[in-house]
Amino acid sequence: MGKGVGTTGLAVYLDFADAIKRDSKAMIEKKYGNLFQMYEKITGEDPYETPMRIYPAVHYTMGGLWVDYNLMSTIDGLFVLGEANFSDHGANRLGASALMQGLADGYFIIPYTIGGYLTGAEFTDVTTDHAVFRETENDARSRIDKLLAIDGKRTVDDIHKELGLIMWDYCGMARNNEGLEKARDLIRELRGEFWENITVPGSEKDLNQSLERAGRVADFLEFAELMIIDAMDRQESCGGHFNEAYQTESHEAKRDDENFCYAAAWEYTGKEKEPQVHKETLVFENVELSQRSYK
Repeated sequence: MGKGVGTTGLAVYLDFADAIKRDSKAMIEKKYGNLFQMYEKITGEDPYETPMRIYPAVHYTMGGLWVDYNLMSTIDGLFVLGEANFSDHGANRLGASALMQGLADGYFIIPYTIGGYLTGAEFTDVTTDHAVFRETENDARSRIDKLLAIDGKRTVDDIHKELGLIMWDYCGMARNNEGLEKARDLIRELRGEFWENITVPGSEKDLNQSLERAGRVADFLEFAELMIIDAMDRQESCGGHFNEAYQTESHEAKRDDENFCYAAAWEYTGKEKEPQVHKETLVFENVELSQRSYK
């Protein structure tokens, strides 16, 4: 592609001058013509002549949960739509496929498949008498009481922004082992700060969005560390995980199919305990694995 030639504030300029000189304008137009056309229509600037103003941002989640042709997961009655499932976006990673998959799933599939499921399924009465419900309710109340009792100096938004910056700096579009180790230490420190020094206004008796946000950020702090653990465990570059130590001579992601050709799921084993990884080997019967290239 082109090259970033500088920054002004939050803008990054993507200059295709060298790429056009090397590969010809016709070749660049063949690859990116529709995107350039949309850009010019929006900005009024010709990207063949003027560097494009690009803002780097976090990309879509790249698929995940298995679903059948009705979009139902392995849990009976749990349907998964759009990029959260594996079927199109997560499997192929084509440009704009996340949006298209969301539209296709929402408009053309789920209105019919979920209706068929609801019509044919038999449901038992759901009550709150189960011991697991009472245990979960007690855990939730205990956590709410703990959050409201901290009475510290930092806002939840402040902690959230700091967590986002850590992830952006060390577990973003490119990461390395040293940065991931540092990020894990920083997240642990920040989690300790969260549980000792945040302030959550209001009470649990009313609709309290500050309390709701605090609960979500508490979860984010746990999930962020798990993302770091998973990134450190996978010593290769694959998909959205680009470890700087594993790249080809042309700076493409370099997979290690011999050791990492599997899907991983991490199991929570308890507070302050290391999670346990479960691996499912990926078997390709009709497709030959090959190195990805944007050339």
